[in-house]
Amino acid sequence: MRWVVAAAVAVGAAAAAAGAIGFMIARRLTAPVGERVFDLMVRDVVRRGDQDAVVLDRTARTAAPGLYNLWLDNGGWVKLGAVLDGDAVTVTREITSVAPDGALRTGQHASWSGIYYRDPADAGLDAADATVETDVGPAPAWLIRPADGEGDAWAIHIHGLGSPRAGALRGVRVASDLGFTSLVVSYRNDGEGPTVGSGRSTLGATETEDVAAALRYAIAQGAQRIVLFGWSMGAAIALQLAADPEFADTIYALVLESPVLDWGATIAANCARAGLPSWFGPLGGPWLERPTLVRLVGLHVAVHLAPFNWLDRACDLSIPTLILHGTRDRSSPIAASARVAALRPDLIRLETFAADHTMTWNSDPERFGHVVEEWRDRRVR
Repeated sequence: MRWVVAAAVAVGAAAAAAGAIGFMIARRLTAPVGERVFDLMVRDVVRRGDQDAVVLDRTARTAAPGLYNLWLDNGGWVKLGAVLDGDAVTVTREITSVAPDGALRTGQHASWSGIYYRDPADAGLDAADATVETDVGPAPAWLIRPADGEGDAWAIHIHGLGSPRAGALRGVRVASDLGFTSLVVSYRNDGEGPTVGSGRSTLGATETEDVAAALRYAIAQGAQRIVLFGWSMGAAIALQLAADPEFADTIYALVLESPVLDWGATIAANCARAGLPSWFGPLGGPWLERPTLVRLVGLHVAVHLAPFNWLDRACDLSIPTLILHGTRDRSSPIAASARVAALRPDLIRLETFAADHTMTWNSDPERFGHVVEEWRDRRVR
């Protein structure tokens, strides 16, 4: 009899532990937008020939080739270019430009970012402020006309989870060069759009409604052909809209960067990234989907993950899609992109970059623009 009691206690303890882990995962995944973390220190500011440069601790991020931004704890920022030299513990990168309040000094704390442009003006774009009226309140947006005038071809740019809309400006530069009128949107609980409930993300489940309102705004402004540029979770939102019959005659192409194609695989990958077993991932599911548990997490609605699984829903895809994905992405697995491209080679083209999550443009801006232009010319023009 004692072993029965012991077994029951063990099972109960295991269930409680699993529940606690699932709760933690759901809370972390849906957490409100937080403050930027300044986890880097400027080790030195030096000259390399006639070039200013900064010395940072060597990490996979700071040693990656390409263009990046160093956000400073005083509110300034510094744009960084090529790696000039380094050793086993540090890396020295060229400084390509410094914001007026971005003076660097040794010992200063900074944050590494792929968000290269602070606002449209920083990207050399002439933008007008716009407001999209959603069911939960006004959502600010940037409206950017191409230099050669305006037509009926628009691009809607959808940023990812935890990123501001400025992150999508990397794709706006490309779209503008191709003649698209661009609308860079915000949505609920992203730090810029309306705040709903506790400010937690619903992983695209309700945010899609706000971007749908942005599409209606674009259509009312004369858009007849719309391409959606979606980054990470923004790609998950784009795919939901592309499957919506309301926009079947309007959305004609998708450009997806580091897309979330299956939340289950993405959650598992992020568990592994955090040093947890990847099989912990499914433990978060009930806390996102069961009404009684959802409220404990702090969500106001349940988040059903199945509609976001495009490996299972590949047959529902119907719009030409370009996927840009980094081979070093440990957040949204590139394996999912490769799988869905193999399932639908008639519609999907996958281009890989030696880049981390949402860093394909940063790793090679010229190639990024060329790939989008060449694909547009061949597939969707």
